Amino acid sequence: METVLDDLEAESAVVRAMVADLDDDAIGGPTPAEGWTVRDQLTHLAWFDEAATLAATDPATFRTRADGLQELGPGFPDRIAADHAGLRAEEARAWFAGARDALVSTFRGIGPKTRLPWYGPDMSALSSVTARLMETWAHGQDVADALGMLREPTDRLRHVAHLGVQTFGFTFRNNGREVPEAPVRVELVAPSGALWTWGPEDAADRVTGSALGFCLVATQRRHPDDTDVATTGPVAADWVSIAQTFANPPGPGRAPGAVTAAFPAPTRTPAGGPA
Repeated sequence: METVLDDLEAESAVVRAMVADLDDDAIGGPTPAEGWTVRDQLTHLAWFDEAATLAATDPATFRTRADGLQELGPGFPDRIAADHAGLRAEEARAWFAGARDALVSTFRGIGPKTRLPWYGPDMSALSSVTARLMETWAHGQDVADALGMLREPTDRLRHVAHLGVQTFGFTFRNNGREVPEAPVRVELVAPSGALWTWGPEDAADRVTGSALGFCLVATQRRHPDDTDVATTGPVAADWVSIAQTFANPPGPGRAPGAVTAAFPAPTRTPAGGPA
């Protein structure tokens, strides 16, 4: 738990650095997520940080609010973004910083196996923090793409990659399909050069490539064709085409070349250092 929380704080620092100098106009600029601005990315993270903190400190109140929110349908994250579209840049930054600090402080006092309610099945406290890290990295990618910034990958991607593998069954069920019985071997080259592996060594279906490429695909921030992710076997190919780490209805992902076509190529790293 402490390791994941430390890594969450490090990812948070990168996001804060990317938006630190944005004025009110710049923070309202578009990102690759259709209809979402840089501000929307920050307020989304802040809102769900507060929700996760509430789930840990007052589960009954969280459940009541979550049930009411889910009655709005699967588009409720867009509703949340719209409700906070008028925030000034400094207000959005302050909300994200305060909500994230409160979440980290709260979860440092919770056992990793503690069961917490969420939008859907309950999850462990450790899974909740890992999900917040994945969301921070993924939405941070949208911000980086929008601002033409390059985040150098680090081995903190291990958390995102692991979640990508763990959501194999969810991805198929989420698309209304049966979960394949055939195992898949995943072999990813970490930013440090280490080899990360999941699944049986003798599996016929395989996914290989860089950890960065796999994480971009699994969080639907890049189309597989725009990464170095390669597949062997029909199950692996099918999975990579629909992979999704976040617990929403099936997302459209990114069309081939969509990000580079619509947004500037990365030109600089965040002032706070590499991710």
